[in-house]
Amino acid sequence: MSIQAPTEDTRWRCTLCGNLTRFDVTRTTKAVEFTHLDLAGAPRVEEREIVSDEIESVRCRWCNATDSVELVARPDAT
Repeated sequence: MSIQAPTEDTRWRCTLCGNLTRFDVTRTTKAVEFTHLDLAGAPRVEEREIVSDEIESVRCRWCNATDSVELVARPDAT
């Protein structure tokens, strides 16, 4: 089950404890990267393009609840 990421107008909220600020997010990201190796062989990513990014689960850091996080409107959203 995937959950939507917060937007400019929404944020996550735990329905069990009311937490709005601390979450553990498990996600799968697929990216294409241009990696530059210096002469010593140390890599440095110079460009990164996200091909797909899926949030698989969000766990509340306060009460460890899973499947209890919802998107709610931000108080300052118009």
